[in-house]
Amino acid sequence: MAISMTRRAFTAGAALIAAGAHRAFAQSQAFFRIGTGGTAGTYYPIGGLIANAISATGENGVPGLVATAISSNGSVANINAIQSGSAESGFTQSDVAFWAHSGTGLYDGKGKVEDLRLIATLYPETLHVVARADAGIKSIADLKGKRVSIDEPGSGTIVDARIVLAAYGLSEQDITAEYLKPGPSGEKMRDGALDAYFFVGGFPAGAITELAASTSITLVPVSGPEAEKMLGDYKFFSANTVPAETYKGVPETQTISVAAQWVTSAKQPDDLVYNIAKSLWSEGSRKALDAGHAKGKLITRDNAVTSLGIPLHPGAEKFYKEAGVLK
Repeated sequence: MAISMTRRAFTAGAALIAAGAHRAFAQSQAFFRIGTGGTAGTYYPIGGLIANAISATGENGVPGLVATAISSNGSVANINAIQSGSAESGFTQSDVAFWAHSGTGLYDGKGKVEDLRLIATLYPETLHVVARADAGIKSIADLKGKRVSIDEPGSGTIVDARIVLAAYGLSEQDITAEYLKPGPSGEKMRDGALDAYFFVGGFPAGAITELAASTSITLVPVSGPEAEKMLGDYKFFSANTVPAETYKGVPETQTISVAAQWVTSAKQPDDLVYNIAKSLWSEGSRKALDAGHAKGKLITRDNAVTSLGIPLHPGAEKFYKEAGVLK
């Protein structure tokens, strides 16, 4: 009888210990959502790679961290999600981040997003102006009167599309504007219902690669005096070149780019963001980025502290100073 009671007591005690451990583990978990972009763009797959690398299940992941990449409408939508608390972090273009933090440009009259902080600058984001090869579009000026998608409201692409159109003397009223992501834009282009579309993202972009495999396309150059003036007026733009055959049958094309950045809120704990930055630049993450996407090799620790249009998060800043890439 004594033995039986001891066994029951042991079993009950073990159950209590297990339950307590489960509760402690659940309490120690940190959920960290990364707002990305449309599933056909570059943000989404890069976000997935980073989420897997920094999660507790990753080779050098943060203990207790559960990171997930979520699709979204892009830069502006991600900043809004960080503000509202529906995402802990997100990807954004460097221009949109600067405007949000300073309350200028796109955010003029809407107030400053003063809590916006940088985790890392990731890679150059190229402005693509994709056109059907038979649409007779050789320059941005040729978009006049054409059916052109400038992306969805809330995306960074739509902001830059308007800047580029204006630089060449055009506005949305000069084109038949549509507001579609790259996937649906490509479908309409294949059907002959769209002449061109704008997209800002790292090359090669999956949606454009897929389109070029079935439809003859070209990239419209963003070059000449108009582009030079834009580079002078908007410091977040850089000159950029898409190499020949990045997309089937498309020659080398001169264009411009911004930087893709991973941002969060100043409210996120310093130690959490420190450990996320440390995990992001671990050997395991390096391997995953190099093997997982063509843009992965451009995501480097040294580049992480470039294009600093907004403040670094204190946790990230601490890591970069310890790593010797920031003084």
